[in-house]
Amino acid sequence: MAELDQKFLDETFPPERADAFFDALFGGAEEGAYDIRLVPLGVTDKEARLAFQLTQRPGKCLKCSLTYGLPQVFKRHPILDVAGVARAVAGRLGWAGQPEWDLGPTEEVDAGTHVIPFRLVRK
Repeated sequence: MAELDQKFLDETFPPERADAFFDALFGGAEEGAYDIRLVPLGVTDKEARLAFQLTQRPGKCLKCSLTYGLPQVFKRHPILDVAGVARAVAGRLGWAGQPEWDLGPTEEVDAGTHVIPFRLVRK
């Protein structure tokens, strides 16, 4: 089975995507309070667990940026294209077809880091 290494995930969900997201949302990337990085948590032959890691940008407030409503936004936003990310991850793992996927509620790791769990299930 293929690995979900950080290099592959950074190519699949590049750091610039966060700036494009904030540019579309707020009219400027500088308004974004956090960077977004897709990170691996664990993979079995039937399931892949990842997370969108939100890391506070210098001088910004992650807690103030309403991250708890983000899973619903992430599911639908075309720039983030979570469905496309799910297809790419499934392809890397050698899974045929579109996997089932879902985003869990935002979790606070600490004041400067929140995560949105991203789970894929092989059909």
